[in-house]
Amino acid sequence: MDTTEFSGHTSREFNEELEALRSKVLEMGGLVERQIEGAVESVVKGDSDLGLDIADNDEKVNTLEVEIDSECARILALRAPTAVDLRLILAVIKIITDLERMGDEAKRVGIIGSHLASIERPANSYREVKNLGAQVKLMVRGALDSFARGDEQAAARVKKLDRGIDEEFDAVSRQSVTFMLEDPRTISRVLDVMWVVRALERIGDHAKNVCEHVVYMSAGQIVAHGDIDAVAASVSRPR
Repeated sequence: MDTTEFSGHTSREFNEELEALRSKVLEMGGLVERQIEGAVESVVKGDSDLGLDIADNDEKVNTLEVEIDSECARILALRAPTAVDLRLILAVIKIITDLERMGDEAKRVGIIGSHLASIERPANSYREVKNLGAQVKLMVRGALDSFARGDEQAAARVKKLDRGIDEEFDAVSRQSVTFMLEDPRTISRVLDVMWVVRALERIGDHAKNVCEHVVYMSAGQIVAHGDIDAVAASVSRPR
């Protein structure tokens, strides 16, 4: 969907308000992306200070959520938007909730990363966290890009990436259990790693939610809990 479809008003002021709202969401999304990247780096590189910085910066994400939510409430009250504009506002309200929860998970990873930096590192330097983190960052970026362009077809494609993240999470979980059984001395560290990959998997779930909100915003289809392939085929058809 062309994003100009959200700008077909006689009110120039209203158009500018909607565009400012979209920009604010992308600003929040960019901050969350940096939080995720830094949190993963704190684990992989054993950077305790970075992990604590990520945890401290979560307040910035929370502040943006409150600001955007307040602006949405103001627009709903004063502009009484309809059709595609109403869908945009409703989608934004849901998207910022998912972004805030991604920030919470990044904070959790940062705190654990700070702790892991103080103990002996494994020979693989937490390669499993690095690999899963790369997949999650790719999915979050794709979800935000689909929102920026109002592209429901891209959102449906990005949504499918969650399968790979779930599979990678399951594989790391099984491997972690094996490590703990083979060497009980690793239990504390491995449990921390399991919390990290669980947080990353949840971030992937929230990115999937963002994709669903984009499909609703752009195509007017509610696709939560729907079959991913069917959703992709549906939004690919000319409307």
